[in-house]
Amino acid sequence: MSDGTDDIVAGDQPAELAEPLRRAIGARYLQYALSTIMDRALPDARDGLKPVHRRILYAMRELKLSSTGGFRKSAKISGDVMGNYHPHGDAAIYDAMARLAQDFNVRYPLVDGQGNFGNIDGDNPAASRYTEARLTAAAEALMEGLDENAVDFRPNYDGTLTEPVVLPARFPNLLANGASGIAVGMATNIPPHNIHELIDACLHLIKAPNARDETLIEHIPGPDFPTGGVIVEPRETILEAYRTGRGGFRLRARWQVEELPRGQWQIVVTEIPYQVQKSKLIEKLAELIQTRKVPILADIRDESTDEIRMILEPRSRNVDPDVLMNTLFRNSDLEVRVSLNMNVLIDGRTPKVCSLKEVLRAFLDHRRDVLLRRSQHRMDRIDHRLEVLEGLIVAFLNLDRVIDIIRYDDQVKRALMFEDWGGDHVKAASEADYVSPLDGREIPEDEEPSLTEVQAEAILNMRLRSLRKLEEMELRAERDRLMEERAELEDLLEVEDRQWARIAEELRETRKQFGRDAPGGARRSSFAEATEAEEVPIEAMIEREPITVVCSRMGWIRAMKGHVALDGNLKFKDGDEGRFIFHAETTDRLLLFGTNGRAYTISCANLPGGRGMGEPVRLMVDLPNEADIVTLLIHRPGRKLLVASDAGDGFLVTEDEIAAQTRAGKQVLNLRAGVKAQVCKPVAGDHVACVGENRKVLIFPISELPDMARGKGVRLQKFKDGGLSDATTFDMADGLSWHDPAGRRRTETALDEWMGKRASAGRMAPRGFPRDNRFT
Repeated sequence: MSDGTDDIVAGDQPAELAEPLRRAIGARYLQYALSTIMDRALPDARDGLKPVHRRILYAMRELKLSSTGGFRKSAKISGDVMGNYHPHGDAAIYDAMARLAQDFNVRYPLVDGQGNFGNIDGDNPAASRYTEARLTAAAEALMEGLDENAVDFRPNYDGTLTEPVVLPARFPNLLANGASGIAVGMATNIPPHNIHELIDACLHLIKAPNARDETLIEHIPGPDFPTGGVIVEPRETILEAYRTGRGGFRLRARWQVEELPRGQWQIVVTEIPYQVQKSKLIEKLAELIQTRKVPILADIRDESTDEIRMILEPRSRNVDPDVLMNTLFRNSDLEVRVSLNMNVLIDGRTPKVCSLKEVLRAFLDHRRDVLLRRSQHRMDRIDHRLEVLEGLIVAFLNLDRVIDIIRYDDQVKRALMFEDWGGDHVKAASEADYVSPLDGREIPEDEEPSLTEVQAEAILNMRLRSLRKLEEMELRAERDRLMEERAELEDLLEVEDRQWARIAEELRETRKQFGRDAPGGARRSSFAEATEAEEVPIEAMIEREPITVVCSRMGWIRAMKGHVALDGNLKFKDGDEGRFIFHAETTDRLLLFGTNGRAYTISCANLPGGRGMGEPVRLMVDLPNEADIVTLLIHRPGRKLLVASDAGDGFLVTEDEIAAQTRAGKQVLNLRAGVKAQVCKPVAGDHVACVGENRKVLIFPISELPDMARGKGVRLQKFKDGGLSDATTFDMADGLSWHDPAGRRRTETALDEWMGKRASAGRMAPRGFPRDNRFT
């Protein structure tokens, strides 16, 4: 906390209390952060699961929902998880379980869902009371060994049950299914991979513990997404991402060209990128068509059933399919970047950003711990069984004596334990002939019994049907088998090489079950180089057609098909009239110059059709409401323009300098407060003619004007009153032309009277000059 806060906290309290409060708040926040990191957001590197997923799978196992058994209602499952292990909302638990069942989200689903568990369009799963679920074989593989002391258990939240700290995990689930989460101050995002490739890399890492990252990437070339797609990330970038644990992968949709009759064709998208909702992707593509940001795309439709089939129709069959797709890759989610951030919990405690090798090593070390614990558990079970077998064999060898003890002795178990089974025994004819091994004597504390309590209990629990001749042979055979297995386990626990050989054998069995030859195990995402098509101008991708551009005085613009008569009768809104009407083509771009001194560029292909009144030009460019249009003309690269303000300042500018790529346009003429842009005309001649509001005309050579890209410019004409009305350029040899008040075209060649230096006042306009002080 800040010092100011300390003062407030201290208040009337002793000064030494402020520090403990700050420390207490820090400790509580740290506790919250650690809880979020360890118990919610980050997966464990050993089994790749977060606590909620681990508890869901364990609860389903406790409900005996095996992959070959029946289904149970999802509401029952989420209720058991919430009540026994995960005291959070059932909606959150059900959402987590539903995701484990979605084959478009999880590469190897851990829950087998029956009913509506959502779809790739982004629709939510049905309510938990309508759906049913059970475990998959992959989930059972993650939990194999839980009954054999393979992992530690801990008390659940209320201490009434126990739950596994981590699952045994027969395959590296962290990489196989991936994970994502946001904790406090850290996050994780791991894309899914192919089990076959992961196990190949693990086997190589067992043989060569110091394997290089370059070698591992030979086995794991990259992620394998459940929705397929094409990975276009360079190999060097993938290697660096796996080496550092941070990076990303560019993933594109899979597409192909489908030929149609009459030389037509269409593009069929069969796979979309991972975690992209198909419905939103189609909406985005439709928006590109509507806004004409990709004018070469004519239509999109969804023909998907169980398999994805999106149809993209080009506007013209002359369009290059690669150009169209590369344009869509740049402007839509047909190409996405999937990030890699392998921030995981090592040993369930320490968050760390790991490399690919470190994650695989954590899994293999976990498998070794599981193997040792399972082997020791099996060895303990064998020792217990051998103890029982030895007792049973003793009973079979001394069956008559055992029967006598059971029939006549008052302390049967102790009599069996302290009988001398190596001595000679004669069957008692009656209870009077029976001699108890205890014989009323006191048993010294240091005397070892001939049978253990376990063996005596096993003899007493033996069924009469087991007293067959063959039973003894079977007991001895079982003992020999177990002794042999015990010897192998002893060697396994003592020799590390044998441990890794056993782990490799188990991994090969898992690979056979879930690898590329198993159903759904083949790689789905392929690799390709990013075919970055050259930036093709929009004009080159648009079919060239003649249009007539019409823009009204109020700024409503439209494009009519064909070159209609410019003096025809056109319709406008009430109170509006035509201002700019000219012929153009769909491949042209328009240059709009506003009174705010900014130049805007509009593609003719994006203009609305001419059936209605059009659309306000302000919807296409960011022309302020207080600004008006000075001129609207077809952009001609290389052409020069004369721009000037009503204050009489101006300069020459090349159209290439002011062509804008964004809606905001480019500032060309710098204007002070109260000044507006007045003139923007193409340069066509060697002299400039200016006329002011005072009707004085000045003519001077165009060479006196500078070429600039942006600025205030230089003074064109000096005014005592008013400002500049108009300016134009012309060839002195052809003379200066204007329309007289009668509408006739008049050309004046004797212009010496109005010639002068730039920035001079000029002379009164010649007789017959227009009253509006305009040259055109």
